[in-house]
Amino acid sequence: MPLMKAVQVSKPGGPFEVVERPIPDPGRTQVRIKVEACGVCHSDFLVKDGMPGLQYPRIPGHEIAGRVDAIGADVTNWKVGQRVGVGWHGGHCFVCDACRRGDFIICQNEKITALAFDGGYAEYVVAPAEAVAAIPDDLSSPDAAPLMCAGITTYNSLRNSPARAGDLIAIQGIGGLGHLGIQFARQMGFRTVALGRGAGVEALAKKLGAHHYIDTTTGSPAEALQKLGGARLVMSTAPDAKSVPVLIDGLVKGGELLLLGVPPEPFIVSAAAIVVVRRNIQGWPSGTAKDSEDTLQFCSMTGVRAMIEKFPLEKAAEAYDHMLSGRVQFRAVLTMN
Repeated sequence: MPLMKAVQVSKPGGPFEVVERPIPDPGRTQVRIKVEACGVCHSDFLVKDGMPGLQYPRIPGHEIAGRVDAIGADVTNWKVGQRVGVGWHGGHCFVCDACRRGDFIICQNEKITALAFDGGYAEYVVAPAEAVAAIPDDLSSPDAAPLMCAGITTYNSLRNSPARAGDLIAIQGIGGLGHLGIQFARQMGFRTVALGRGAGVEALAKKLGAHHYIDTTTGSPAEALQKLGGARLVMSTAPDAKSVPVLIDGLVKGGELLLLGVPPEPFIVSAAAIVVVRRNIQGWPSGTAKDSEDTLQFCSMTGVRAMIEKFPLEKAAEAYDHMLSGRVQFRAVLTMN
């Protein structure tokens, strides 16, 4: 039986293990992908640390880029050799109320890549055909991989927000999500403000496309935003519960706080700061495979790219540690060659 190299976690909280496993065969409605690159995302902690109901051993990874290697008998929309990727959204049921309305990303039975099935820390992965997205030829696999989660989350949330070209919007956090959010905002025609900690990242924020930079350690970011006229939208990418409430007052009347980072603890927001001036707090998950294709095409056209550091598959543990500690600027990517 042909074998592949993979990195798995055998139990919650266990170490990453480099193993050999049988190359999986696709089912009738599945696609097998020969993985060329897989991003290392903070959400991989769900596999590393464990979550209720997750079966082990499990291969992490939901930022996958590679080529179609084999297809199931009922798959008609993919061909062997095509360049494709798979992101956080790993498939949907087609029959729940959300799916019947075409809102697949909130499917009641949504599959999450690496949680519902093994992910991309491996030389091969099998995924449902509806979870597969085409990758443009001018995007390398290491460049495409982080766009399958960090990229689609920031791009898809911005394009579905109430903000319009010319509006002032702020990106809070200049990390894995934020450094892409700044680029997308600039390319979409927004007057872009970056909110970061310390003066040392101002030059980078401006290089990424920010028109303005606000150092949140020197004063109130809300007051600084209001001096610029107030933000139509503030995108919060850092998982920091303390930073969320202070951003509300930086919005214009009718403005929106867009939450992408997920703090582990709750936060308190003044109802008056929302109700009286009709502000909104909106959360946003990633998107479907078609949303991924739109993201990749936009990046292909505009030159938006993630800043990445590459690691061989065997060094997945090192890549994960670099990601958690913030030593990676800004996305770690495993390569299979």
